[in-house]
Amino acid sequence: MSSEIKSCLLCGGGGQGTVLASRIIAAAAMEKGLFARTAETIGMAQRGGCVVSHVRIGEDVPSPMIPFGGADVLIGFEPGEAARNIAYLKKGGTVIVCTKAVRPVTASLSGSGYDGKDALQYLKNNAGRCCIPDMESICKECGSEKVVNIALVGALAGCGDMGLDIADMERAVSMKVKKNYLEMNLRALKLGAGYADNI
Repeated sequence: MSSEIKSCLLCGGGGQGTVLASRIIAAAAMEKGLFARTAETIGMAQRGGCVVSHVRIGEDVPSPMIPFGGADVLIGFEPGEAARNIAYLKKGGTVIVCTKAVRPVTASLSGSGYDGKDALQYLKNNAGRCCIPDMESICKECGSEKVVNIALVGALAGCGDMGLDIADMERAVSMKVKKNYLEMNLRALKLGAGYADNI
């Protein structure tokens, strides 16, 4: 990777594990001997507000914040949030997105319908590559809905756009996840990586 900078933007809602996922990616890079910087912008996260995490890997990273058009990968924990942040994705970049829609407060208050389908189609039309893991299947196989963030990190490893593979991520997950939940999360990591083969 030398002096090349690799950038990943993660976006979702409060409580979805966005920050932990970003720290796992950064830890994977550092364990590999690479320089990594992270930053978060969190808006009313405890009330379901948007959370955006920036991860940048490389010796010459000028800032932890990714500029518009600078992300190699955009990871969306929710379709609408991914579509809202697509300006950060570089031309030909990869989107990894969870299909489960989380209704924003504005939609709930106005009574308008939102199921994320339009946002997903928009992402498919505007990304170089689009990876959409079957989170319902992954969560069912792992026995928990709390593995979504780790499965998305697995898909990132599988797509290879950040120069980190599944073994790199496994080491980082083992460092960052409590032992009681480790086996379940390592399973989710591998299942998520499998979906990158389809993009």
